[in-house]
Parts: sequence; C-alpha cells; structure tokens
Amino acid sequence: MFIQTESTPNPATLKFLPGQTVLESGTADFPTPEGAEKSPLAKRIFDVGGVTGVFFGNDFITVTKSDEAEWDHIKPAILGAIMEHFQTGQPVMTGEAEAPSGHAEHQGEDSEIVGQIKELLDTRVRPAVAQDGGDITFHGFERGVVYLHMQGACAGCPSSTITLKMGIENLLRHYIPEVTEVRPIGV
Repeated sequence: MFIQTESTPNPATLKFLPGQTVLESGTADFPTPEGAEKSPLAKRIFDVGGVTGVFFGNDFITVTKSDEAEWDHIKPAILGAIMEHFQTGQPVMTGEAEAPSGHAEHQGEDSEIVGQIKELLDTRVRPAVAQDGGDITFHGFERGVVYLHMQGACAGCPSSTITLKMGIENLLRHYIPEVTEVRPIGV
C-alpha cells in the first residue's frame, strides 16, 4: 500500500491519500479524540502523539497536529497507523455514520432559500475545499446571515476567513440576493 501526502493551505494539517475509498458517502469530522469512538481508524490516528484532529472524505484523510508537534516526527507514525488499519480489514466507521450531506436541517419560511444555499455549497464550494482536505457544511440561515461549519483542513486555517468572505460570501450573494453575510460557527 502506497499512501501519498499533500500539503493543505493550513500548515497544521496534512492530507493523506491512501489510494482507496475512505468513506463511501459524506464526511466525518473528529475535532477531538473523545469523539473518535465510532471510528477505529480515527482512534488509531489519535494514538499518535501530537494529533489534534482527524477528518475523513471520500478518498482522503486529513490530520491536524498540535503546534508543538513536528510533521517530520509524527508523519511516519500516522502513515503507519493508516496502513496498519487498512491491512486489518476493520471498517473505517462503526455503527451509524453521520448524515451523508453533512448539512444541518432547516425548516420554516426560508426553506427554499436554504435549499438554494445547500445546492450551491454542494456543487460549487465543497468540491473545491475537498481538494484542500476539508469540508464546509451549512449550519443555519437567519436574517440574511448564513452560518457555516468548517471541518478538516478548513477549521483553523489562516486563509479560511478570506475563503469565507471573498469566495463563498460573494458566490452566495451573487446567486441568492437574500444572503447578506456568511459567518463561521465554532465546534
């Protein structure tokens, strides 16, 4: 098994490409070791010292390290953990996985606008941020403000504010006049 790695715009996050499917659909975000109970692979990666976050996409895994950890020291152990996991044949996720879309549900009078927002995120935004090892999902819409949840390499990325304001906000405002602003939400 040969695992490729790619840098991301977030210097604290590396993207690992195992050359096979990681998740059949959707994404899975593990911002803390405590949340990794439903993933044997995430638990194994968190066992490597210095790992502070794990994120799964369709064909990639992004790993975020602490400020104290050096990639030169922990990258070989992470590669070993990923390789070991896939060789055991264990599932990546156990039990029920998250909703395939990853978006929060929204009911009410704005449901048509929210549908348009989710469609634009799915077709224009999410494929681009997946290239960088992250994901952005819809969290809410209130009085013209769209709240988005940033995951994987996008969470804590120095350029994420620019991506949100200059990229996503401009895109949504262009296609959906009711949108006035885009804001990130905390975990």
